[in-house]
Amino acid sequence: MSSLKFCANLSWMFTELQGFPQRMYAAAAAGFLAVEAAWLYVADINELKEAKRRTGLRVVLINTPPGDIKAGELGLGAVPGRQAEFRRGLESAVMLAKALDCSRIHLMAGRVPLGMDRACIAMEMEATFIDNLKFAADVLSKEGILGLIEPINTRITDPQYFLDTPHQAAAILQKVGRSNMKLQMDIFHWQIMDGNLTQNIQKYFPIIGHVQIAQVPDRNEPDSSGEVNFPYLFDLLETVGYKGYIGCEYKPNSTTEAGLAWLKEYWSNHKRKNAGVPSCPSDP
Repeated sequence: MSSLKFCANLSWMFTELQGFPQRMYAAAAAGFLAVEAAWLYVADINELKEAKRRTGLRVVLINTPPGDIKAGELGLGAVPGRQAEFRRGLESAVMLAKALDCSRIHLMAGRVPLGMDRACIAMEMEATFIDNLKFAADVLSKEGILGLIEPINTRITDPQYFLDTPHQAAAILQKVGRSNMKLQMDIFHWQIMDGNLTQNIQKYFPIIGHVQIAQVPDRNEPDSSGEVNFPYLFDLLETVGYKGYIGCEYKPNSTTEAGLAWLKEYWSNHKRKNAGVPSCPSDP
């Protein structure tokens, strides 16, 4: 089994440094070969490209613009009446992705509009999301970019987010019916909403296009105190043959570098395995 590939999420990691280009240099120095980020739209594109060139990092994932964050927006994909703004945001995301040679875009569904009841507007939001995803799939297919949708938990993180379970996301992807639209599996959100991680990973593996990780419930490093057994899940992802990147979308307990012991251990163990060396002196 080949080892897993991890990328640093620059919206969560290396935030000791203010600018995204500086975080890219720090990620490369820490041993990462790839990075991802939520929104890079405020960063200087030339500085990002230069940091990418000098470090050799791959940029593997960005999000569509969130809309008006100050007004409480977090994506527009499923928000009725905002289709034109979604398309403009998609255009911006594609331009940025092409500039950074990024092959994945998370198409954010967005929140249930303020004052609206989720149950009353759910069907309209789903229909809007499906139409927008079909439009996006056609746009992205011309650029060789994979579109992703991500359930975000509504129990802790965002009570108003429309897309909140892997089952809901899978049903929507089936209705969209496009091969370049996949499921973004964030272990943190999946565990909070549904648990049953082993069966869900196996069931939805054919449509998983990206993975993200963080410990539950505090969203810290995978080896921090919490309810998820990440060594087991890493073995499972290796066993099912996951070849994509795993985004480290967690909040470091202290500095980012100080919290990377789990990753260095993973890398060390796989170097020993590949070299045919036992993982510890007592191994047979």
